[in-house]
Amino acid sequence: MKTASITGSSAEYPLGKIVCLARNYVDHIRELGNETPAQPVLFMKPATAVIFDGDTIRIPSFSRECHYEVELALLIGRGGKNIPEEAALDHLAGYGVALDMTLRDVQNELKKKGLPWEIAKGFDTSCPLSVFVPAEAVADPQELRLRLEINGELRQDGTTDHMIHPVRRIVSHVSSLFTLEPGDVILTGTPAGVGPVCSGDKLRAELVGLAMLEVTVE
Repeated sequence: MKTASITGSSAEYPLGKIVCLARNYVDHIRELGNETPAQPVLFMKPATAVIFDGDTIRIPSFSRECHYEVELALLIGRGGKNIPEEAALDHLAGYGVALDMTLRDVQNELKKKGLPWEIAKGFDTSCPLSVFVPAEAVADPQELRLRLEINGELRQDGTTDHMIHPVRRIVSHVSSLFTLEPGDVILTGTPAGVGPVCSGDKLRAELVGLAMLEVTVE
């Protein structure tokens, strides 16, 4: 079983469900030509999608267009159901950086047919995930910066204050639909700048000053 770890702590959390937000940054919505949703758009990845620093992303043979999306990751430390927004941050064990790898060609075909996205989002190696920093190390999760470089070239650079739905609201909303348990992870959406990766690419994702993740593409 895969586990999430926290910097400076011996605690390990067996990874549970990974709940992800789509369309949570206006600039990313615009670049893909999507509509701004009234409510958070959610999908899931299985724990088998997770890889860690130094691992390899393997693009499935049935896709020709795999995109990167850098995201703030939340690690649930204390479970709950119908968590109020004012208590939401108390349920977090840590913050990290993740990549939501997406088979864009597969996703677009599924969307045209009105079908779920999981094939495009949940494939093995589709969720590179960093070690988490303790939640108490972050004074305000809406004042964080996300960066992604590919082969040393900056591709994404955004701040969490541009989220449509802030972290407190995200945790509360997700918990109203699914009981959250320790070891669950929430990915909170991506800023603008997404694009394709190719075999041999080296990706470096950062939650600036807090967490870092490096992976390669095969």
